[in-house]
Amino acid sequence: MCLAVPMRITSLSGYRAHCKARAVRREVSLFLLEKDAAAVGDYVLVHVGYAIQSISTREADARWALFDEIAASQEQQYA
Repeated sequence: MCLAVPMRITSLSGYRAHCKARAVRREVSLFLLEKDAAAVGDYVLVHVGYAIQSISTREADARWALFDEIAASQEQQYA
């Protein structure tokens, strides 16, 4: 199974972006997006170091809410 994580772009340098998701910071390649498709403050879905799609803030929040729900479910199951 593949998983893409929503991350917020904090800075850009060509096809490289510094992104943040909660307390995690990563350098991400924008090579798979169109050059002008991403800006500082935008959210992107990141899979294995590559931004694969731009998404809205609302979509990023919804995905994180789902991840939190899954994690809570797993914690209850194994507690």
